[in-house]
Amino acid sequence: MIVTVASGKGGTGKTTVTASLASIWESKVLAVDLDVEEPNLHLFLHPVIKDHSTAGLEIPNLDLSQCNLCGKCVALCQFKAITMMGKFLMTFPDMCHGCGGCLAVCPEKALTPGSRELGEIHRGRAGNADFIMGKIRIGEAMTPPLMNQIKNEIWEKIKQQPMDVLMDAPPGVSCPAVTSVLDSDVIILVTDSTPFGFHDFSLAWEAFSPLGKPMGVVINRAGLGNNEIHQFCRDKQLPVLAEIPYDRAIAEAYSRGRIIADVSDSLHTLFVSLQHQIQDLAAGRLQEIGHA
Repeated sequence: MIVTVASGKGGTGKTTVTASLASIWESKVLAVDLDVEEPNLHLFLHPVIKDHSTAGLEIPNLDLSQCNLCGKCVALCQFKAITMMGKFLMTFPDMCHGCGGCLAVCPEKALTPGSRELGEIHRGRAGNADFIMGKIRIGEAMTPPLMNQIKNEIWEKIKQQPMDVLMDAPPGVSCPAVTSVLDSDVIILVTDSTPFGFHDFSLAWEAFSPLGKPMGVVINRAGLGNNEIHQFCRDKQLPVLAEIPYDRAIAEAYSRGRIIADVSDSLHTLFVSLQHQIQDLAAGRLQEIGHA
């Protein structure tokens, strides 16, 4: 089972929920930080990193001496990573998406495979959980290619040894966030009940609901704001799986990089219950929709 923990905006508690779930998960689990621009799951799980590798993207190298300026590569590239300026062909590696189409259509083989660095993939162990984290190269504009390489590594890992996967997604509803949830069995939306939280939560629901994935909601800092989220969840038949109280002890634990499931017995019980509800949601057994 692949569970992606997402949110409409940053700061809702998405990473703290992922970390707590990873710490109490009762079966073998892999914790993955897919927020490659700002990874911080490791700040709570404190993994022992065993190895890391550099991730690259295939891009074209141009040999102008072989080019006949036919323009086929320029016509193909929708991202303008190759362009013709007068009688000069130019490449822009940072705009390349690595599709390989230009290499395939070049009749003179003037374009050959090259590479640019995307970032790093770190692997390790955090308590009882395996751990993978991506870190994008500073200055790299595109995160989905690195995210997809991490996801390919996940598929290979669970093919060798079946396990559940908890993925901490990038915040928001742009391409990286959608990339993170595409292969999920369950999407958990973390929000708070403030007007800002509700606004971005509703955007997340609009972005992810067309995918047809089972979705559940965790309300963080419960008690703030108003009842808009509960009414929205009832209207959309979204189950509210857990409400994390607005509590000073939780804020203090967060500021120290502690897992909030360890703050009290009641919070530990809350996350154990959340795990079971996620499993029921994945199996289609969850019937209760929302609560007031």
